Amino acid sequence: MRTNLQKRILCLLTVAALALSPVLASAQGKPEPSLYKRVGGYDAIASVVDDFVPRLGNDPQLGKFFAGHSVETKKRLRQLVVNLICEASGGPCFYTGRPMKTAHLGLGITEAEWQIAIKHLNATLDKFKMHEKEKKELIAIATGLKGDIITPTEGTGMNK
Repeated sequence: MRTNLQKRILCLLTVAALALSPVLASAQGKPEPSLYKRVGGYDAIASVVDDFVPRLGNDPQLGKFFAGHSVETKKRLRQLVVNLICEASGGPCFYTGRPMKTAHLGLGITEAEWQIAIKHLNATLDKFKMHEKEKKELIAIATGLKGDIITPTEGTGMNK
């Protein structure tokens, strides 16, 4: 059974993956390289995840979702996130985790917690000096997962 943190991270990654589809455009009409290639490939994505996930786990408000996870569970979560971003950005990986909505169901992730996670993602991308275009595409992938990660407010069907 996945923990709340794992579920939240998986949802966040799924959104990020959906937003990172290859973009076609150039002055000559040639396809632009995939986001996967533009960010530096697998190793670059793994480095970003290796910085981002611990930020979430060490955050005073988000750390509760990582509490009680074994070292092996954290390694599996990290790999799922890497694969999610890799696939969503046009890379050769396959995400094999559960759907984001299923993974985050019952965690009670709020809008405020979502915003904290996005701030950490921005800080990680800034640390790696990600170009603005690629940064926006990665954030868009995450944002695409938001509806499956945040818990709707009770009785309204609306997110907090």
